Amino acid sequence: MDDEPLSQWAERRDLRIGRLRAVPLVPGAGRQGSHLHPEAPRAIQRWNGHMWEPHGFAVNLAEAQRVLFPDAEEAPAPGPAPRPGPGTGRHRKPQAPR
Repeated sequence: MDDEPLSQWAERRDLRIGRLRAVPLVPGAGRQGSHLHPEAPRAIQRWNGHMWEPHGFAVNLAEAQRVLFPDAEEAPAPGPAPRPGPGTGRHRKPQAPR
């Protein structure tokens, strides 16, 4: 039998303490994927090393993602795409002779 030492397992478990997850609050059997009910409210849970405990509440998936991933970069504002600079890249049209 090739079991890992208890100390290594405990270190691996302790690395996950404080991790958050969002669980959709919809009637049905068990946890479901977040993409199934994006407008459903979410319970935010925190792992304490032994079990998931209540940590907060979110109105929908978008708010839950802001809580779970606060450092995520906002999407850039829509606008015109940047124009390529001068050069002779592989997919650029060849310059016409002058």
